[in-house]
Amino acid sequence: MNAGTYQLIKLEVIRALRNKKYLFFTVMYPAALFLMLGGTLSGTTKVMGTELTMPAFYMVAMASFGALTAVLVGNSERIAKEREKGWVRQLRLTALPGRGYVLAKTASAGVLSLPAILVVFGVAAAAKGVRFEVWQWFALTLAIWAGSLVFAALGVAIGYCASGDNVRPITMLLYFGLSILGGLWMPTAAFPQWLRNICEWLPTHAYAGLGQAIELGGAPHVKDVAILAGYFVLFTGAAAWLYRKDSLKA
Repeated sequence: MNAGTYQLIKLEVIRALRNKKYLFFTVMYPAALFLMLGGTLSGTTKVMGTELTMPAFYMVAMASFGALTAVLVGNSERIAKEREKGWVRQLRLTALPGRGYVLAKTASAGVLSLPAILVVFGVAAAAKGVRFEVWQWFALTLAIWAGSLVFAALGVAIGYCASGDNVRPITMLLYFGLSILGGLWMPTAAFPQWLRNICEWLPTHAYAGLGQAIELGGAPHVKDVAILAGYFVLFTGAAAWLYRKDSLKA
């Protein structure tokens, strides 16, 4: 990354941290949902279809949901609005390369997902006594953070294919659809078999699977890693193609 890309990443992070809406929806909201969904039941209650307790299951689910919120919702809406206001067109007149803008948006979104993850972990440990080995805490943080980059790339792609007027409904549809069907709000074991077969191939299902495998003391499953890698290639490729297409219109 060149100096211009670093400066843009810094600007994006500072701007987001000053946004009260960001602080609520990406940092406080997932922690509150954890207390509502997973914090009301006994710490020994097992989640259907898993060997995880309710607090452990929802800790990973809500940390993943918070990271998803940070990188998908904010990224897509900011890019769409910046395109409409001409900010992206102005950046093309600077020394910042085209790929630098896309990279800065993805990287800054990844940085912003970290507070959401850590706050949920802190609330789970303090309020429900969730305990893991030190290596598991580090592995959980790394896995959920790295996995969020997949959805950061999706946010960039949506921002380049949607206008400022329709970006929110498109993003919300994908956001809630992927969250619910991916098992971030409820275990997919409660779904009909035909729906579970579909859910297993969604990126959010694989994303939640990373943390769940680590909580059980193992490494993330190869299938989950492969699914996320495939979606990352697909989303980044789409973002790059849409950026070039948008550049030709300017």
